[in-house]
Amino acid sequence: MAQPPEIVKRECLYRGRKLGLEVHTVRAATGRETTREVIRHGGSVAILAFPEPGRVLLERNWRYALEREMIEIPAGTLEPGEDPAACAARELAEETGYRARRVEPLLAIHPSPGFLSERLAIFLAHGLTPGQAEREAGEEIENWIVPVGEVLAMIRDGRVTDAKTVAAVLFWERFVTGSGKEVQGSKFKVQG
Repeated sequence: MAQPPEIVKRECLYRGRKLGLEVHTVRAATGRETTREVIRHGGSVAILAFPEPGRVLLERNWRYALEREMIEIPAGTLEPGEDPAACAARELAEETGYRARRVEPLLAIHPSPGFLSERLAIFLAHGLTPGQAEREAGEEIENWIVPVGEVLAMIRDGRVTDAKTVAAVLFWERFVTGSGKEVQGSKFKVQG
């Protein structure tokens, strides 16, 4: 395994509510110095939910950075010190109105590890009860319940390109339903 580079200098250019931007000067074992740009992110969660058998809860969500609407599963950012499972239950209720009897870890991903420290924990929601959404100011979200087959077709033809949604649905389809049994606990640790 390669030796990690030594950080010679670390400069914080911006610290915001959800992320920070740092520029690092690093020295490799060879002595060569380079610059790395790093976005620090405290982590996030996403929720795969089935309000009806065989139908996935999706959102149409305007994403400012892309200047377009995206189709994705409900998700949100962890508050400092917040338990990921509690955050998943909170975000599901806030964005969709659905309350889950329990949420269970499904998988974790690092959306863009080349420059982003974010770790995204994806949960499977169980025992859903509909209710009133309590979205944050500025959230323009439309909930949408879609048959699994149609979601898979949207992933295949490029209508769904959101990484967390693609990962969650394909993981669930391949490893949960593909094995013929429900997830009975996950092997990954959600925190950390």
